[in-house]
Amino acid sequence: MNKLTFGAHSSLLCHCIFACLALLLAERAVAHADHQYAAPQAQDAVQPQQDSVQQIIADRIQQLEAGEKLVVDGHEIASVILLPAIYKEHQYIPIWHNPRAVKQLLGAIRNIEQDGLNPADYNLAALEKLLLRQSRQVTPDASLNAGLDLLLTDSLIRLGYHLSFGKVDPEALDPDWNLTRYVEDMEALVQQARAIDNGTVDRLIKSLRPQAPKYTQLKAALASARKLQQEGGWEMVPGGDTLKPGMSDPRVRALRKRLMTTADMPVADIESADFDATVEQGVKNFQRHHGLEADGIVGKNTLAAMNVPLEDRIDQIRANLERARWALHDLPGTFILTDIAGFKVSYFRDGELVWQTRAQVGRPFRKSPIFKARMTYMEVNPTWTVPPTILREDVLPAIKRDPEYLARKNMRVLDYQGNPVDPATLDWSRYTGANFPYLIRQGPGPENALGRIKFMFPNKHLVYLHDTPSKSLFGKTDRAFSSGCIRIEHPYELAGLLVRNDPNWDQQKVINAVNSQQTMSIGLKEPVTIILLYWTVDFADDGSVIFKNDIYARDPAIIAGLAEDFAFRVSQIFRD
Repeated sequence: MNKLTFGAHSSLLCHCIFACLALLLAERAVAHADHQYAAPQAQDAVQPQQDSVQQIIADRIQQLEAGEKLVVDGHEIASVILLPAIYKEHQYIPIWHNPRAVKQLLGAIRNIEQDGLNPADYNLAALEKLLLRQSRQVTPDASLNAGLDLLLTDSLIRLGYHLSFGKVDPEALDPDWNLTRYVEDMEALVQQARAIDNGTVDRLIKSLRPQAPKYTQLKAALASARKLQQEGGWEMVPGGDTLKPGMSDPRVRALRKRLMTTADMPVADIESADFDATVEQGVKNFQRHHGLEADGIVGKNTLAAMNVPLEDRIDQIRANLERARWALHDLPGTFILTDIAGFKVSYFRDGELVWQTRAQVGRPFRKSPIFKARMTYMEVNPTWTVPPTILREDVLPAIKRDPEYLARKNMRVLDYQGNPVDPATLDWSRYTGANFPYLIRQGPGPENALGRIKFMFPNKHLVYLHDTPSKSLFGKTDRAFSSGCIRIEHPYELAGLLVRNDPNWDQQKVINAVNSQQTMSIGLKEPVTIILLYWTVDFADDGSVIFKNDIYARDPAIIAGLAEDFAFRVSQIFRD
C-alpha cells in the first residue's frame, strides 16, 4: 500500500500568514545583529535613519492606496492590498531587520525553479541588486532601504501565494472548477502564524507547499529531468518501418541509446543493430512508463513518445506541479480520487491507498469534467434517462435508422410526468433533440448503459461513477470511451468499501440486492468526498515516472500560464 500524508493547514491563505510573519519578524528583530547586508551605523544615527525610512514607507503606502503604481528599482509592487495592510498595522516600521530571514527568502527564491516556478516572478534580480547596493552604502540611503524593505515583503507575498494557490488560475481555464479553497477560520490562521515566531522563513515557505508525497515526487522528477538535460538529453530515434523483436536494423542502434539514456534498459552493446530480448524488454519498460501497450514493438505511437523532446517532458512535469498546488492542499483523510488521464479510480482511507481499479472516462469530444462532490448513496439496478447531448447526437439518429432500436435497448418513451408514450405514434423525422418533448429512459438490466450499480454524487454535469456492460474495454490501454461518466471495472468492491461500517450492508448484500432485479437506493452511512482530477504525470509503485497522454490537451494552457508575468488571480479566496 502507498502511504500518503497531507498537511492539515497548508492551504490557509499565505497572504494573512505573511502579514503576521512580517510583524513577528519585526518584533523579534535583533537590533545589533551582524547584518551582512547593511553597513554599520553610528548609534546616534540609528533613530533618525529609522524615522526617515519609516516616513518614506508611509509615503509609498499612501501612493499605493491612492491607486497609483509603486515601482521599486523598475519592479512594480504587486500586492496592493495586503502589503499596505501589513505596514499600516506596524506603523510603517521596516520589517526586514533579521538577516536570517532575508537570507532564507533569497535562498528560497533562487531555488524556486525546483518547484517549476520562475525566480523572476519574485523580484530576484532587483533584490540582489538592492542588497548589494545596501551592503556598499557608506551613508545610509533611506530611500534605498525603504524600497528594499517593501520589495522583500512583496516578494515573500508573491512566493507564498504561488506555493499555496498556484500561479495559473484554474478557474480561468475551467469555469466549472469548484476546488477553490477559502479562508474561514481567521483565529486558527493567526495561531498558526504566531507559531512562526519559533521557526524560520524557510520553514514557513516549506509548509506552504502541498504536503502530499506526490508533490515531492514531482519535484524529484523535475530535478532528474533537468539533470538529464544538462547531460545532453536524448537523441531522436529515426522514423521508418515498425521495429520488432528479432529484426536487425541500423535504427536499433539509436533505439538502444534512447532506452539506455532513460534507464529503460541496462547499458549494453550500443553498436549492435539487433533487436534482441534485452532491447525488447527495454521497449516494454519504456511503454509502461508512457501509458502505452507494453508489446515490445516500436510502432507509430511508441516512436512518437520516444521522440518527444526532453524540454516538453520538463514542461509536462511543471504543469503537474501546478496542478498539485491547485488541488493537493487539505485533502480529507478518506476520499475517492478519479485520475481522468490515468484511467483509474482510487480509494483512500485515513490518507492510505486501500483500493484501486481501472476506469473508462469521457472521449475527447465528451470530456469528463474536473470537480469535487460528496457521494451520498448508491443505486442498484438503475434506470438511465438519456441526457440531452446523447439524445441529440446518438439516440435520435439511431432511432431514425433502426425502428427496433428502442426495443432492443430496453428503452421507453415517457412524458415529463412519467407516463409512457407509444413510439409508433411519433414522427421521429421531426425531432432534432432540442425540440423533443419527451424523455427516453432505459430500464434496468445487464445491458443498461450504467450497468448494475451507480454511485451518486449530485453535480450539474450529471457525471457519476458506475458499472458498465462494456467490460472488454477495460483491457485497452487508452480508455477514453464514455460520454463523460466514469465507468469502473470492479464496482462491487467499491460498494463493499463504502458500506463497511453499516451493520445493514456488506458487499455480498449489495450483490444480492443487484440480483433481486429491483431498483433501489442504498444510502451511505458515511458519505465520502469524491474528486475528479487530471494528471499527465504519475508514478509507478517503484517510484519511476509515468508520462501519460494528454488526452484532452490541457497541459499547453498551464505551461503558457506559467510563462506569463506575475499577477494575482481575480477569483475570490476569502469566504464572505
